[in-house]
Amino acid sequence: MNHAEKSKDNRRENVCTTSGRSSGRRKKRWMILFIAAALSLTGCGSGSSGSTSGSTSSSSGSGTDSASGSDAEAEAVEVRMAYFPNITHAQALVMKNEGSLEEALGDGYEVSWTSFTAGSSEVEALFAQEIDIGYIGPVPAINGNVKSDGDVIVIANASDAGAVLVAAADSGISSVEDLDGKTVAIPQVGNTQHLCLLNLLSQNDLSPVSSGGTVEVVAVDNSNLQNMFDQGSVDAALVPEPWGTILTASDNVELVLDYQDIYYSGNYPVAVIVVRKDFLEEYPEVVETFLQVHVDTTDAINADLDGAVDAMIEEISEVTGNTYEKDVILSSFSRTTVTVELNEDALLEFADVSLAEGFIDELPDDSLVDLSILQGLLDGES
Repeated sequence: MNHAEKSKDNRRENVCTTSGRSSGRRKKRWMILFIAAALSLTGCGSGSSGSTSGSTSSSSGSGTDSASGSDAEAEAVEVRMAYFPNITHAQALVMKNEGSLEEALGDGYEVSWTSFTAGSSEVEALFAQEIDIGYIGPVPAINGNVKSDGDVIVIANASDAGAVLVAAADSGISSVEDLDGKTVAIPQVGNTQHLCLLNLLSQNDLSPVSSGGTVEVVAVDNSNLQNMFDQGSVDAALVPEPWGTILTASDNVELVLDYQDIYYSGNYPVAVIVVRKDFLEEYPEVVETFLQVHVDTTDAINADLDGAVDAMIEEISEVTGNTYEKDVILSSFSRTTVTVELNEDALLEFADVSLAEGFIDELPDDSLVDLSILQGLLDGES
């Protein structure tokens, strides 16, 4: 069941908070501008924020002033956004389509958007300081936080659930126990759906072949899954939407577990927002403005899903070349919740599974999550 009907009061109550940051967050802007101007004069300006794993489109903040083009460019603060062309990153798709972040930031800021298809690639871009703020899966976010010693911070949720377990109609699979001896597909090794599958296997006394068990787990691009099922190459798959809806529309793929049976009764993050710690400390006003747009966009999507889906389809098509039927995407949101609420317990359990499976060497500390800016914005709606 979609949570679009939740009130803003409930949202404010459910958002988990962490300790607030120190009050002296803002640095003196004149110093930033002085350094930026000096770098432009010496030819040492920052490099491109583009990524080989996705396409990038850029647009400047609205409005102009009397300064020359070169001076305006030198003074502009870059805000480099990352996202996936997936419906679980719905706010990013709508935000990019409407140009609402650029409008909210206004003069003096230049926003670029880079799309990724793998969380590991986005994390690498964050480490390389090519991305400032990103929509990403919770498991890559955890990995990024641990491996960067707290430099990658989760600052809000974006969406929950949106994954199902499906199986070939003639596979004899009707439960997780029936995966014994079968081949199961996941989108990527180490991603959120992979860890959900590993958790399900563990709960049913099963394990993958790679760990000495009997379940063959293979990474398969979602767009190839129908062919894999047709050829009998896979028996089952744990997939995100809209692929669950697309696959079960065929005659030879059936639903085994719906979204609420995958993990935490469907109340778990499938997409979160991360920021680089140094960017947050240097530009807290940018992060606050972005989060306000994120909250507003979340409300707008839940208020008018039909209209928002049009923007999502347009953006996905622009990046991937794939165009989805509108009714498929609308159906997918019956299993996907667009929300800023973050279930930290579910997030931390992902960390436990990641540690047990060897994806991280240690559990994250308190640096993983900082919802203080988000909470302040939500409190201000009262």
